[in-house]
Amino acid sequence: MIVKAGKRDAKTLAGLAVLMWDSNSVEELAAEFSKNISDSRTQFFLKYEDNIPIGFAQCQLRCDYVEGTSTTPVGYLEGIFIKEEYRRKGYARELLAECEAWAREKGCREFASDCEIDNDDSFHFHKAMNFKEANRIICFTKDL
Repeated sequence: MIVKAGKRDAKTLAGLAVLMWDSNSVEELAAEFSKNISDSRTQFFLKYEDNIPIGFAQCQLRCDYVEGTSTTPVGYLEGIFIKEEYRRKGYARELLAECEAWAREKGCREFASDCEIDNDDSFHFHKAMNFKEANRIICFTKDL
């Protein structure tokens, strides 16, 4: 079962998201998600199996330039996660389909995403979901 997440689901979402974005705390992510859930340009979906939350997806509308696109707004997959023991069952594909349907309802003609350059699992997921690679980039910083 997949449901659109509401404010009441912020902590559940954060509990899953911290497994992927482990540089954050559950409290930080819950606060951020609670704020984002109120924004009509953002949508979260929760995947349940036997009433247990096992995954989520976050998508939003981007109106700024999105690499490789030519329309605006663009639906954007901000994050997608399935607990390891539930992977390879098509659940991420189902979550992505919900995100794409939501973006179409919002008037989008294109959908985009990104992943870290060394995240092979994410890269292969995107390719399997028929995303086309638009660009590769390595960012640099230094202290002054």
